[in-house]
Amino acid sequence: MKTYVITVSRTFPKTHERAGEETYFVNKIFDGSKIHTIRANYELWEKRINQVKECKAILSLRFWSGKPYNSKQVEFSKLSNDNSVDVQKIIIPCMNDIGAIQELAHNDGLSLSDFKSWFKNYDISKPMAIIHFTSKRY
Repeated sequence: MKTYVITVSRTFPKTHERAGEETYFVNKIFDGSKIHTIRANYELWEKRINQVKECKAILSLRFWSGKPYNSKQVEFSKLSNDNSVDVQKIIIPCMNDIGAIQELAHNDGLSLSDFKSWFKNYDISKPMAIIHFTSKRY
């Protein structure tokens, strides 16, 4: 069976205004306050998540033990088709449209300002993938 890895950041990236501070994403996934993750390359993630839903693959949720990309990954959860895993295509609305992104930011485990800072360098005009960890959909 295939395994697809999703690494979540334990700290805000160096491009973020809160660089180096804890995100608490792992805890937020476990307590249900981070119910999805957003990734670029919707088409790739759609194929992968469909394989999970067809019982041909699992998702391995991981974090870096130290410096990202220069340390071992630690698996903290495995998700399968039994876990309501799904993918949804989204084009993130204009970052100035607070009403449109407030819920998205909250469900991603971020404040609105942290969400804006996190995605400031992404090409938000291209479809992105929301990878759902629960049955919640938009």
